[in-house]
Amino acid sequence: MQLHDLAPAPGSTRARKRVGRGHASGTGKTSGRGYNGQKSRAGGAKSNGFEGGQTPLARRLPKLPGFRNINRVQYTAVNIDRLDALFNNGDVVDADALVNKGVIKNNSVLVKILGNGTLTKNITVKVDKVSASAAEKISAAGGKVEAPC
Repeated sequence: MQLHDLAPAPGSTRARKRVGRGHASGTGKTSGRGYNGQKSRAGGAKSNGFEGGQTPLARRLPKLPGFRNINRVQYTAVNIDRLDALFNNGDVVDADALVNKGVIKNNSVLVKILGNGTLTKNITVKVDKVSASAAEKISAAGGKVEAPC
């Protein structure tokens, strides 16, 4: 076999369409573009989003205000009254305990204890953050707040 013997497989290639070469070719006269109109002209293909000269939608809509802080830390809020309902005297409230009680989905989420409600049990809290009012109520009930707060 030599280089001049190489050829594509039969039926795998097709001849180029030669437009504007007479009526008998099937693509004569208008060259397959139909009659008048913007798309029949040379250079008539317009870009995506072109709306016939009308101001495009992307330019009619306003830009959104503000910005999104990429360093924002999101905490899952848990209130004191929820802890009072779920835990007993002397219990330790940490991420694992909250997962077991079904308060949070998994122990990788950050938790902050907020001071809404009343606390009647002495519990030890070991979560990521505790608000000042929640820490005050925990101490008043005989509990304590420990690290990693």
